[in-house]
Amino acid sequence: MAQLWNASFRCLNFLLAALFDSPEDGENWRFREDVLGVQLPRRGSRNQKQQTRAIADVRSGRGHRRYTMDCSKEAAESPEALKFMRLAVIEAKQALARLEVPVGCVIVQNGEVIGHGSNRVNETRNATRHAEMEAIDMILTQWTPDQSILLSSQEQLKQKFSECQLYVTCEPCIMCAAALSILGIKKVYYGCANDRFGGCGSILPLHVDGCGGCGESPQSSEDEQKDKEKTGFECVGGILADEGVALLRGFYEQGNPNAPRPHRPVQVPV
Repeated sequence: MAQLWNASFRCLNFLLAALFDSPEDGENWRFREDVLGVQLPRRGSRNQKQQTRAIADVRSGRGHRRYTMDCSKEAAESPEALKFMRLAVIEAKQALARLEVPVGCVIVQNGEVIGHGSNRVNETRNATRHAEMEAIDMILTQWTPDQSILLSSQEQLKQKFSECQLYVTCEPCIMCAAALSILGIKKVYYGCANDRFGGCGSILPLHVDGCGGCGESPQSSEDEQKDKEKTGFECVGGILADEGVALLRGFYEQGNPNAPRPHRPVQVPV
């Protein structure tokens, strides 16, 4: 669990850095220790260089290849995929009723839902409480009620997650995609694309590349990092995408009452 949350916070800070942090001209930008005190990859490591290059691509728009994840006709009409995505939509509607960003998900094993969740970011005032994280925590609680069991059986957990599929109404963000990579999820089905924070091709292709050294200690050797390198996962997008978009549009049109008020007027360019 500690490794998963360490990686989640790191990926969240990676995303914020990619979107908002601007280096000085000529600065050779490198990761710094983040505000949460999470140790970022040591200077000059292979994973650090890959992540730094990815951030530069996000900022400049150059060298970024979007992975098109539109589902095939077979996937779009698959009774099983539609069944479970509709359950995810129900979760998203419950989030909307709580004035949360309406994203919902379910996790399926052997044709049965074993975990479900929806956004609880506003309720908990915790930016990591996305639908995927809620569903993952629900499963971890069922599988490992004693944390000592969790810490001693991570490979067993990864084996269990390799038998699972996740259905979510919106493309997982970079943080959630990294967590799914760490856990070894078998396959992800999502509805609409996430053009701002997507970790399954819209911004970063973590479903293809995995998340590299996410969650590893900065003191780990190159061989240790290579041995523990996270892998990607199968991903299909576009299932009930219109419903996912409609829910999000409805939320943002009504406004987010929990959004912080700006401390100064927003200047609109003339």
